[in-house]
Formats: sequence, structure tokens, C-alpha cells
Amino acid sequence: MTTPVLDVVIPVHNEQHTVAASVRRLHHHLVQTFPYPFRITVADNASTDATATIASGLVAELDGVALVRLVQKGRGRALKQVWLASDAPILAYMDVDLSTDLDALWPLVAPLMSGHSDVAIGSRLARGARVVRGTKREVISRCYNLVLRGTLGARFTDAQCGFKAIRSDVAAELLPLVEDPTWFFDTELLVLAQRSGLRIHEVPVDWFDDPDSRVDVVGTALDDLRGVVRLRGSLASGRLPVVDIAARIGRHAPGSRGGGPGGWHQLTRFAAVGAASTVVHLGLFAALAPALGSTQTANLLALLLATVVNTAMNRRWTFGVHGAGAVRHQLQGLSIFALTWLLTAGALALLHTVVVNPSTGLATMVVATATAASTGLRFVAMRSWMFRSEPRSSGSQDGEPRHGEAQDGEGQYSVTMNVPLSSSNTTTPVQSQPSTEPWHTVTSP
Repeated sequence: MTTPVLDVVIPVHNEQHTVAASVRRLHHHLVQTFPYPFRITVADNASTDATATIASGLVAELDGVALVRLVQKGRGRALKQVWLASDAPILAYMDVDLSTDLDALWPLVAPLMSGHSDVAIGSRLARGARVVRGTKREVISRCYNLVLRGTLGARFTDAQCGFKAIRSDVAAELLPLVEDPTWFFDTELLVLAQRSGLRIHEVPVDWFDDPDSRVDVVGTALDDLRGVVRLRGSLASGRLPVVDIAARIGRHAPGSRGGGPGGWHQLTRFAAVGAASTVVHLGLFAALAPALGSTQTANLLALLLATVVNTAMNRRWTFGVHGAGAVRHQLQGLSIFALTWLLTAGALALLHTVVVNPSTGLATMVVATATAASTGLRFVAMRSWMFRSEPRSSGSQDGEPRHGEAQDGEGQYSVTMNVPLSSSNTTTPVQSQPSTEPWHTVTSP
């Protein structure tokens, strides 16, 4: 059997009046415009009408159509199950009403096939999109995406458009982390992709509202807001391993090491953070020295606080590290603090041997000089020890097929996907336990 290059999933629930016309229309479009083998998978999730029967007839009628039946309802659940089980290198889905103009399908999947992008989405809010829908949906959609920007830092413009695609190696990394089985699935997947340093390609679409849509817009929006709160908490706690995924398959700026800025940018940002923390250190020292009556004690307390601030800022801004590990990095920072304190304490001790009762201004200048001397050592320690990037996979071995290669058993065609080395799926994906959900697959001969 020919391995498809593209697997388009259509999740359905009680769509007996729509599924046949939509699948035939999509199948005709793919036959006419897509030059590689494809599959259309109807993912029936717990329909109670004749949807599954009609879809079975389509399987027998049309080549390249498959039916997957799940016993539980949920669009996100259906997509997760079918995508993880698919053998196609490019995975897509669209809503059964085909509200999105199908001419956007090839622009959607082409960046994934070329290796340019990792995830692709249709956007009704991007410049160039043409949308016909009611005011209520328009307002709710725009407000929701503003909430995502403000709470989760989303940089994509449209989370909920039912027209998306993803490379299968990326799906294998991200899908086990997606918890929502319903409509928030899309948002959760996109936020995880963004936080993992993956490239999300947006396609402005022509979109026409389905007047027969049975989606509860307000109820769905409330469920999505609850999902935002949950996802924000999971990201803040470091429970989601997005940093690890970014180190393995994330895209980074040329010359950078891992998920953070490159060497020159690291150096300039380190200098800026160092200047800020030095101001904090010296300001606290100058304020505490007269009050405590001891330059050594004042230096110790001021340097300790400045080091905590310095480590936190360098971790997040200079080296681009987020998520779990903050406590460990602060403990490592305290070891660097010990070195800096020894240098500054030694400089103060030397000052007191030369000047019996130095002024606060002179002592501050000596501390500043010693701190500057330790700065280079601190940068080297942070770059090579504390925030050192893990080496990335070099891709598949010579002679072994890359994940993006698709070829049938008889050699009738060969499509090589340009999967970048920085996004190779030859690393071990983060996997959850396999689902025990019962499902049944029917494919055409």
C-alpha cells in the first residue's frame, strides 16, 4: 500500500448531512491539485446518527479515504489519536463544513514539506484574509486571541481556525503533552509549539461562516478561558518540558547555542544585566556600610542580593532559559557569588591594610574594581556550566532514511521531505503512555 505524504483528518460528530459532500469535495480538490499520495481520514468521534455508515460508504467509493471510529466525543481527542497513529509525514485537519477555501491547502502544507516551518495554521485575522461571519463570532474571536497574547504571550494571530497542519515528527513531541480533548486542543498545541522554539507559518484564508454550525460559541469560549488558566499554571510551574523540546528540535537564530540568543547577543545582554546588578550591589553597599558599621558585612549582604537578581535576569534574558531548574541555577549562582565575594572581600581587606579608616566612597570604588575583575569569570561560568546547551542530534546516519522521506513499496514515487537537522525527529520524543481508547479503522482497498 502506498504511504501517503499528506493525511488530512476531518473530525466529525453527528454530521450525516454534511460528511459525504465535504469529503467528495476535498477528495476532488486533492486529486486535481496535490501531486503526491494523500489520505483523507474521517475521524468519527461518538456519532449517534448515520455519520459512520455514510463514511464507510465513502471508504468503499473513493481511493485514499479512511474511517476511524472513536467511542468518546471530542475533536481534540480524535485529532490526537489519529495523528499519532498516522504514517504520513505531513498531518493536517480541517472542519467538516469546509468553511476555509480549499485553495489555501497547498500553501498550508508546502512550508512543512520544504522544511521551512514546523506547524502551519490558517488565519482569519492575518492581513490578507477575507472573512464573512457574524459580529458576535468576530468579537469573541478577536477578544480571545487578545487574551492569549496577554496571558500566554501568543504570537500567532488565530488559534481556533479549523485549518491546520503539522509535521509528524513535531506532532510526536507535542501531542503527548496536550491535555485538552475538545476545542482548546488547538490553542494548547500552538502555545506548546511556540514555547518549544518551533516555527509557526500562517496562511491568510478566505473563510465563510457556516450558518448551520452547532458550536456553542460562548460555552466554548468559557472552556477555553479555563484552559488558558490551566496551561499558564503548567508553564509557570515548569511541568511542561518545552525547554527540553526546544533544545532538541527548536529553531534558533543562526550562530546561537540552544534556545537562547547567540554568543554576541549573550555578551551584550550579560553586560547590560551586569551593569544593572552592579548598580544594585554598589547602591546597597553604600547604604548599608554606614548603617552596619562594617564594610565587609555590608558587602556580603549587598552582593548576595545582587547575585540573586543577576542570576535570575541572566537565566531568562541573556541565555533564554525558562521553566524548571530555577532553584538549581540559583544554587549554582551562589557558588559564583562565593568567588565574587572572595575577590571583593580580599580587595577590602587589602584596602584596610593600606588605609586605616577609608571613606565610603573609596571603599565603594575598590569593591567596584574587584567586581569588574570577576565579571569575565562569571560570564564564562554561566555560558559553559550553568546555562550550557545540550548538544543537538546530528540527524539520521548515512544510508538511513530521514523521517520526511515517503516511498511506496514498488518504487513508483519518492518524495524527500526537507526536514532540517535542527528539527530532526531522530531524537527520542517525549511520549506519554499509549492510549487505551478503543477505535476501529476502515481503509479503502
